[in-house]
Amino acid sequence: MSETVLVIRATGSIGRHVVAEALNQGYHVKAFVRSESRARVLPAEAEVVIGDLLDLSSIEEAVEGVQAIIFTHGTSTRESDVRDVDYTGVANTLKDVKGKDVKIALMTAVGTTRPGVAYAVWKRYGEQLVRASGHDYTIVRPGWFDYNNDDERQIVMLQGDTNQSGGPADGVIARDQIARVLVSSLNDAEARNKTFELSATYGPAQESLTATFAALRADDTDDIDGILNSNIVSVESTSPQFQADLASVSA
Repeated sequence: MSETVLVIRATGSIGRHVVAEALNQGYHVKAFVRSESRARVLPAEAEVVIGDLLDLSSIEEAVEGVQAIIFTHGTSTRESDVRDVDYTGVANTLKDVKGKDVKIALMTAVGTTRPGVAYAVWKRYGEQLVRASGHDYTIVRPGWFDYNNDDERQIVMLQGDTNQSGGPADGVIARDQIARVLVSSLNDAEARNKTFELSATYGPAQESLTATFAALRADDTDDIDGILNSNIVSVESTSPQFQADLASVSA
């Protein structure tokens, strides 16, 4: 495979698995990291790009020549962190690749649409920017990382974000399986323009994810919210920052 994929936060707990999985699937990998010292944990085959999601010039360098971007970054559950880094990183990158043929895989979290959770609002805004951007995309909302038992490897994809307890009851999934889903979504037509929650249940992992992707509904192309999402909020009542970014990235 000759495609180049950029992995955002490549040294994170999910990003490292994504880099390995993308290399395994035959991609050339550009690993976007904040420092050379962090990059030491990555395979030698990965091309390291040092940068910051808040620095537009380093993003411009990172996206040069890529056909796909996988976002695996996440800071904390503090609203200011999610707004200023997680969300802004997505917004800045989408502005830089506007009009380019780049596929997007965005990792957020189960419960992104849960009402009354301040940080989740900004994760949801990030999702909405991706849907509005005009790029082919897949948005993955994983459950709780590595809370699964060893015999829980069968991948489950749900829609509507209805599991909102705020705990492992909402779904559990291994980190390496999250990586597999993110990378596999890039070149599987059945994953195109779909939003789903990701977890695992008892049983072995599927050999192919195509049928699992195919069972999902695609998002409405005229709607910035995920298919079956509830708690819909009008754009007019959203953050002015989001509204300005939405206007900037929309196709």
